Amino acid sequence: MADFLKDLNEPQKQAVQATDGPVIVIAGAGSGKTRVLTYRVAYLLSIGVSPFHILALTFTNKAAREMRERVARIIDPSKAKSLWMGTFHSMFARMLRAESDKLGFPQNFTIYDTADSKRVIRAIVKEQQLDDKIYAPSYVLARISNAKNNLISALDYNEDAEIQTQDIQTKKPRLGLIYSLYQQKLRKASAMDFDDLLFNTNVLLRDFPDVLYKYQQRFHYIMVDEYQDTNFAQYLIVKKLSANNENICVVGDDAQSIYAFRGANIRNILNFKNDYPDHRIFKLEQNYRSTRHIVNAANSLIAHNKEQIRKKIWTSNQAGDKVQIVQSANEGEEASWVAGQIFTLSQQKQLPNSAFAVLYRTNAQSRALEEALRKLNIPYRVFGSLSFYQRKEVKDLLAYFRLVINPMDEDAFLRVVNYPPRGIGATTVNKLLAAGRDTARPLWEVALDPLAHGVSMHGGSRARLEDFTSMIQGFSARLFKLNAFDMGELIVNKSGIRKLHFEDGTPEGLNRRDNTEELLSGLKDFVQSSVAGEGEPPPPTLDEFMQDIALLTDADTKNNKPEDTDKVSLMTIHAAKGLEFPYVFITGVEENLFPSQLSINTPAELEEERRLFYVALTRAMVRATVVYTQSRFRYGQVNFCEPSRFIDELDPGFVDHLGGLGKRIRRGDSQENFGESRRKFKSLTREIHEQDPVRPAPENDSSGFSILDPATLAVHMKVKHQRFGTGTITAMEGSGQNAKATVSFQSAGKKQLLLRYARLKILL
Repeated sequence: MADFLKDLNEPQKQAVQATDGPVIVIAGAGSGKTRVLTYRVAYLLSIGVSPFHILALTFTNKAAREMRERVARIIDPSKAKSLWMGTFHSMFARMLRAESDKLGFPQNFTIYDTADSKRVIRAIVKEQQLDDKIYAPSYVLARISNAKNNLISALDYNEDAEIQTQDIQTKKPRLGLIYSLYQQKLRKASAMDFDDLLFNTNVLLRDFPDVLYKYQQRFHYIMVDEYQDTNFAQYLIVKKLSANNENICVVGDDAQSIYAFRGANIRNILNFKNDYPDHRIFKLEQNYRSTRHIVNAANSLIAHNKEQIRKKIWTSNQAGDKVQIVQSANEGEEASWVAGQIFTLSQQKQLPNSAFAVLYRTNAQSRALEEALRKLNIPYRVFGSLSFYQRKEVKDLLAYFRLVINPMDEDAFLRVVNYPPRGIGATTVNKLLAAGRDTARPLWEVALDPLAHGVSMHGGSRARLEDFTSMIQGFSARLFKLNAFDMGELIVNKSGIRKLHFEDGTPEGLNRRDNTEELLSGLKDFVQSSVAGEGEPPPPTLDEFMQDIALLTDADTKNNKPEDTDKVSLMTIHAAKGLEFPYVFITGVEENLFPSQLSINTPAELEEERRLFYVALTRAMVRATVVYTQSRFRYGQVNFCEPSRFIDELDPGFVDHLGGLGKRIRRGDSQENFGESRRKFKSLTREIHEQDPVRPAPENDSSGFSILDPATLAVHMKVKHQRFGTGTITAMEGSGQNAKATVSFQSAGKKQLLLRYARLKILL
């Protein structure tokens, strides 16, 4: 037995050594899933399996990188480098580049990220003179993505009567047309989006039996991480590749399947036993992360799901604190209490800010939490905010990189042809676009020789366009002669981007310059981390860097800057999957918010919401605190809230009801009191809604602030608000209960106030 296996517990060791035939490893939260995958790869290498015969698929580059580094430490760095180990998208992009000619693509095809795809869709909607509110790019892209993940091509989409009927019923009958035009634009630009990488791999393996056979012979052992998150396209690729010898090992946890909205299909993991009747199953049930009370509370919750692979998660960790259940009056009080708890705990226990995470069901909930943390000067980071790679100046430079690698990339051409400004205006560009449509030629070809494509332009415009295309051609000629960093530096300097940023002395300009320099630092790190030794390949070129970042996921960009490491983490529960924190606050645990009102229509949807709450609980290592409010301001009015059904489903032996923000309920009566307060709350809510849908606060208070009659207010009037201070009314709208005032405050900026709640003083 390999010496390194002594680091594993018995179930982990059994899963690692079961190398032949189909294997499913059900890995509970905090049970060492990554360790099992890593050691399984290391074990295969230790018994003589070639690294070229192993395919390991993950969902993030970060997970693949960590696994490869661990394998290198355990076995042999040179073998680790030769593994086919990476995300589904990166591995299949590699395969598609090698076989690109079979599908009619060049090897240097561009990979569009979500922002690129939305921009193309937005352009199509505009060209077709459609309403961009009905055909919102996010919705259209989600619809196309869902179709591709289910292997429905644009042609299939438009020929399917049921799909067309659905689109007509939702008053979006042109979705099929947009899908077709979108695919045409991608093909014309020699580009694929994320979903195409999976869709086209399926096409490749379906239409070219020799290619399928080639990769079946190459990959003797296939491993898949987070199998519960796979969609139909991923499932089918893995099934085809492993069909020859069925040496497939999938690792996952059905209790953490929370991405149905992205196309993930929990049936893939639940039906593994049917796909592979001679499978072996191993259950990793020891949790190394959390205290006993957290583990047991989570077990009691997930037991309510019917669709699951049964397991009993346990831990040898100390009992710790029970899961705290806290009631607050509204979202403001909820946020203030959470911020206060973080402040107190960090002071009392000398904890870093990074020890705390605040989780919520929807991104909109972060606003009140951010305000409360700012008031206490507690640094925080909101996950899911604008990614570094989505900032304009970064996207501009990346567009240069894309165009140098693939001049057919029309989206990149349009983005940089006049950036920095070089006198190539919209009139010239529109002429080129029109000629490209009329002659069915790529935009780049038209730009290289406008006259040959019937484009007339005056001498100055033609000279400036020629300078631009010559510059790009010059960059392209050096693409494989320079490493990624040197190429990036050349483009920043020669294009005029660096000069532009240095001439802009505004704070925004300095920020853009810093972001551009940060991207160059990333290029330098990429090159230095791949420094070649004797007999190894040369340093990576720009095209390799672009593929690396094009396939980054949200999880790969978490904590990517040192200054972000000691901050409280604010994030949705979906974003928190795979992470862990000593102290976790789960906020907004109320009916119609969590579970979401949109996700309680079917048993399957409700079970996914319950799994989401299970994921939230199991992020906590030391203490989990669940907070719900009695009222919450949503959709322009105060809504009275009911505690989530999930709170009722937690075993009372593992929870501690603290009542109204820290007022502890007596131990013996906690569940009875909670149930009684819930019944009273429902009765009270019914009475309130029957008598007065919105119960206003007292009209006056001793401070002189009051709820004013809208008729007493007017535009340009100066007022004072209890929290925002002094400001000027800039607009009035609505009447009666719906009257609103827009006020420009000196310190807080512009705010829209619902006047039936806002306490104001008239100053002038």
